[in-house]
Amino acid sequence: MGHCCSKHVSIVNNETVAADHSFKGPPLGPSSQPSGNVGAGDATPGRHTPANSFYTSPFSSPLPAGVAPSPARTPGRKFRWPLPPPSPAKPIMSAILRRQGKAKPKEGPIPEEQGESGGGEGSLNKSFGYGKNFGAKYELGREVGRGHFGHTCWAKAKKGELKGQAVAVKIISKAKMTTAIAIEDVRREVKILKALSGHRNLIKFYDALEDANNVYIVMELCEGGELLDRILSRGGRYTEEDAKAIVVQILNVVAFCHLQGVVHRDLKPENFLFVSKDEDAPMKVIDFGLSDFVKPDQRLNDIVGSAYYVAPEVLHRSYTVEADLWSIGVITYILLCGSRPFWARTESGIFRSVLKSNPNLDDSPWPAVSPEAKDFVKRLLNKDHRKRMTAAQALTHPWLRDKKNDVPLDLFIYKSVKSYMCVSPLKCAALKALSKALTEDELVYLRAQFRLLEPKDGCVSLDNFRVALMRNATDAMKESRVPDILNVMEPLSYKKMDFEEFCAAAISTYQIEALEEWENIATTAFEYFEQAGNRVISVVELAQEMNLGPTSYSLLTDWIRKSDGKLSFLGYTKFLHGVTIRSSNTRHRQLV
Repeated sequence: MGHCCSKHVSIVNNETVAADHSFKGPPLGPSSQPSGNVGAGDATPGRHTPANSFYTSPFSSPLPAGVAPSPARTPGRKFRWPLPPPSPAKPIMSAILRRQGKAKPKEGPIPEEQGESGGGEGSLNKSFGYGKNFGAKYELGREVGRGHFGHTCWAKAKKGELKGQAVAVKIISKAKMTTAIAIEDVRREVKILKALSGHRNLIKFYDALEDANNVYIVMELCEGGELLDRILSRGGRYTEEDAKAIVVQILNVVAFCHLQGVVHRDLKPENFLFVSKDEDAPMKVIDFGLSDFVKPDQRLNDIVGSAYYVAPEVLHRSYTVEADLWSIGVITYILLCGSRPFWARTESGIFRSVLKSNPNLDDSPWPAVSPEAKDFVKRLLNKDHRKRMTAAQALTHPWLRDKKNDVPLDLFIYKSVKSYMCVSPLKCAALKALSKALTEDELVYLRAQFRLLEPKDGCVSLDNFRVALMRNATDAMKESRVPDILNVMEPLSYKKMDFEEFCAAAISTYQIEALEEWENIATTAFEYFEQAGNRVISVVELAQEMNLGPTSYSLLTDWIRKSDGKLSFLGYTKFLHGVTIRSSNTRHRQLV
């Protein structure tokens, strides 16, 4: 299961306040000596959490009071509360107590959590259906790590294909599974690990077993320690070249997860382990305890993750895979400058900073950082999730292009093409004009995705999309129902799409708007639109095109030129966005 640790904390007036007052500012702080960690899963070697800290686990801490964590530990936990609250910290405490099965007698249940406990611990079914012969298959050794959901031990396989091989075994006590959601978290983590295992940057899953007392998750043993420890051992920051090598590995495995319909939801330096202590050892992502399957058009609403790395839309309770890209942006920021982009003494303060502040890219060492690296960070730490790059797009960003990365298939193009199949002729013309104005940097990604579809005679059809998707399919993809997206793309069965039309179908106006060249791109695109596409349109017809009601007529009047009744430049850009009254209100609400 996943874990979300906090620094040593105390509660003052229901606010979570950092007790480590020696940590005065955004930098990662005094470096703790790298522990030479060995482990897998969430039980991070050499790191402990005090008994009075608060985290997502439904299990109580096994550690004695007064045991302090590393000063570099990332405060965070799994949260659930309605936003925006007067103080983000107050409802967290109640939600965590409920998740742990310790709700106050006079408090009513949080609406979305009703029935989660399954009627009390006595009625919980703690049988997972896993093998029961752990002792016969593995010989346990020393403990190599302890986390909130269990502890991890070194072990050696006694029989089977792994005979004689050292592995890591995460041991989760059934006695501490006091809620139905705790049981489901374990079951889902095993399912995700099993379904995704095989990617070079993802921890290998070997087996899941159980007995009357514990669940045992057997995984690959990584002996190189955490990414966090390596950052600290370097004095808090990486060179750009070394940072690129780290970021590329993170993006590769996250792109793979997203294609399969899995969102990690707790990406942070502690959740990446190096296979060995070698400087160039490959890195593996761990800890899928907070991860979930997400359908192509689904948005999640439970607030999960670690405070410093949580995306704004997670706090607004409406998010999908883009939240992971925000976390990668935070990690990249830390790698490049050695400090966190959003910092405060309390978790309430961290959340406010995430929602309202912009990362500092002006002070030292940022003047010495390349413009490409700063642009990369900006495009991931964009508070509007629609403007963020996908993991596959990020791998084609100019900052990483010299790494000659293999670009993975991106589910984003499936979602975009699916939407394109439903647009009106006017919107189709507007998008085609925009695609003609794209810069070469943006075309790199589109060409890579088009090649992955293996076009025939320069065109692709629904069959190309189907074959490409199935070539990358795993059990996780079936669980998240990603193949269902092909059913909605059925109109593509009757036509072929060349590269020019593919570009029009696969682009995102919001992402292009985030580019520094947006004004030039939009101006050029409008010139193309004027030549082929722009036409006389009434306010009523424009409202129908955008699914708006009569209340929008006064707004839309300004989008149509009085001289010839065609869309103005403002009208063209707004029409590209498909702005609705609802989306406008949403953006306003997010800025409050």
